[in-house]
Amino acid sequence: MTQLASQEPLYSVYFAPRGYARMVQIGRDIAQRHLTAFDNLIGIIGEAGSGKSLLIRGMFPGLELTNDDNGVNVRPLPLLDIDDTGFYQAHTYHMDARFESAFTSLPQLAEAVLIALDKGKRVVIEHFDLIFPLLNFNAALLIGIGDEIIVSRPTVFGPEPADIAKTVFASIKYRRMAHTAEDLTEHALMSRNVGKYAHGDVRRGFFLRFDRAISLDIPQLLLEVQDMIAQNLPITYKDQDHIYIGSILHRCTGPRMHVNSTGKVENFRFLNELQYDALNEAYLLVGLVGDNNSGLSRDLNQIFVG
Repeated sequence: MTQLASQEPLYSVYFAPRGYARMVQIGRDIAQRHLTAFDNLIGIIGEAGSGKSLLIRGMFPGLELTNDDNGVNVRPLPLLDIDDTGFYQAHTYHMDARFESAFTSLPQLAEAVLIALDKGKRVVIEHFDLIFPLLNFNAALLIGIGDEIIVSRPTVFGPEPADIAKTVFASIKYRRMAHTAEDLTEHALMSRNVGKYAHGDVRRGFFLRFDRAISLDIPQLLLEVQDMIAQNLPITYKDQDHIYIGSILHRCTGPRMHVNSTGKVENFRFLNELQYDALNEAYLLVGLVGDNNSGLSRDLNQIFVG
């Protein structure tokens, strides 16, 4: 009788954080929990600005990205010129299929991927859904980034990249809305003596964690944030640490993860009171966007069964 080896879950879901440090950290966590030494094809799917490159930096520290966000692009693409005769040669290669398709045809890129895999190399591909139809086989580890991060280990029964893409492309708007609302809340808190706080994530929302009980008029704070939303102020990128909210310069560690104007934040609200986190002895201010739920804190991370 054949004994089946134990396997990790085929499908795992994580909150998709918005700050630089949090995204890199979760990339490291995903690598530790899911990546094996035998995973030579890694597929990443998500819209521009969703944090794909940051996740890859966390998963593969030191990997040279060929589509660096600072505009330093590696040319020619190392994957197109793999030479096994050299002693010092990379084991892991990166490719952004959408970016590279402006310089090289997708069939040529697919051929280069197949050659690299045949030589025992590892290839990490952003926008994997674009090149998958030309490879005829799935990634060993397939990751989608939208409102949540989906980590899957596909089998012959799926999921296929198009399935992951459909899910994350539809949900990314909630992450953009939540982050924008988070920054608007942070701006409104600047005039209040609330001290230091940390940031965190809940489903279609965010929380700010205070290490002590604070006096905060939540209804008044909500009115101020909703007023900024009603003004439909433009949200624009300044640099990797700042955005503009209208003409207001605001520090932000995830400046590309926003809607383009405050008016696109839908149905913003706070939970009516600070939530006490007994496990961490902290108090949470929770903000939510999008569809209504029951309004109960216990329902924020509810698992929906179809």
